[in-house]
Amino acid sequence: MIKVASYNMRKGIGLDRRRDPGRVLSVLRELDADIIALQEADRRFGTRASAIPPHMFEEHSDYVPVDLLDGRPYAIGWHGNALLVRKGAVVEESHALHLPTLEPRGAVAATVRIGDTRLRVVGMHLDISGLRRRQQARAILNHIAQGEELPTILMGDCNEWRNRGGCLHDFCERHHMVDTGHSFHSRRPVAKLDRIFASPDLQPVDAGVHQSALAARASDHLPIWARFTKTAA
Repeated sequence: MIKVASYNMRKGIGLDRRRDPGRVLSVLRELDADIIALQEADRRFGTRASAIPPHMFEEHSDYVPVDLLDGRPYAIGWHGNALLVRKGAVVEESHALHLPTLEPRGAVAATVRIGDTRLRVVGMHLDISGLRRRQQARAILNHIAQGEELPTILMGDCNEWRNRGGCLHDFCERHHMVDTGHSFHSRRPVAKLDRIFASPDLQPVDAGVHQSALAARASDHLPIWARFTKTAA
């Protein structure tokens, strides 16, 4: 069984307006997932340094950021998107995906092996414009179609307030959407902006929104999570 999670960490700034990377790491420990997709994981300007200093992952977490091999020592992702894997997992390949947009947006993808399970994982943060979101969804799906056929999980902040249609329709053409629940705003969750999709060869066992007292303060989004098993061939 594999547990994944997605978390828009708001650059580490909580509802108290303090940037507290240690608090975010505590939320990640609470999640206890095998793979985590982060959004808004960097400071956005200058060197685009990680909002959580990279050494803190080694010293204070069970996770390793997926290396995108782009030569930026203080960054852990691409346009704020990052993937974390539990220490001991094997990352076979990784990609930074360029998405069509008028503002800085991107996605990250990796092929990961955990025990005897190999799967592709995509982390994403889509545009606030519906047209751009659909274009970005198509770019992500095209990347998947060009690669090896693998069990696949897509997750992130889709910025889609509707329950169906738009980019959700695009992702659901070949993937199923897991109902995790309302994750935004963390003070009073009313919207399902954060989503998890999976290919048909992955069966969701359970899923939800992580609603701890700490998570309710650490960001304006609550983390979402899901557990999967592989379906029989």
